Amino acid sequence: MAKHTLSVLVEDVPGVLTRVAGLFARRAFNIHSLAVGPTEIGGISRITVVVDAEGDSLEQVTKQLNKLINVIKIVELLPEASVQRDHIMVKVRADAATRLQVTQAAELFRASVIDVGPESLVVEATGNSSKIDALLAVLEPFGIREIVQAGTLAVGRGSKSMSDRALKTLSA
Repeated sequence: MAKHTLSVLVEDVPGVLTRVAGLFARRAFNIHSLAVGPTEIGGISRITVVVDAEGDSLEQVTKQLNKLINVIKIVELLPEASVQRDHIMVKVRADAATRLQVTQAAELFRASVIDVGPESLVVEATGNSSKIDALLAVLEPFGIREIVQAGTLAVGRGSKSMSDRALKTLSA
């Protein structure tokens, strides 16, 4: 199965995330990533969801999503036509002897050390999934104590805006 990134504009009302996620669950889709937040338009939120799906089943779920009353617009964001980034914070074992090595490893990936403790460092990184995986592979030998990862964020390339199209739909 292939991974697909869907960007879903929804009315910012209680329960809409539950209904959207529930639809994926009922269809037995595995959600790899889910990110939700407000948009530049008041009262509208964007749900970015990454799922494993085949073409026909993804089309069915998209049609069912469109039937939900609070869903305004759905767009599949193809990797070549969008910018997609993951965000991660990693707590890594780092005593006085290894602190410099961990810091240098983080710098190679343009990651930032955002917290320093006596026995650990917290590294923050943003990038595509292969960059994040490579960073984790480099940090693994030092001892990863904890990982916190946000869902994939994605936006289409170019001047067109999903929100512009949604406003036209709403005003029609």
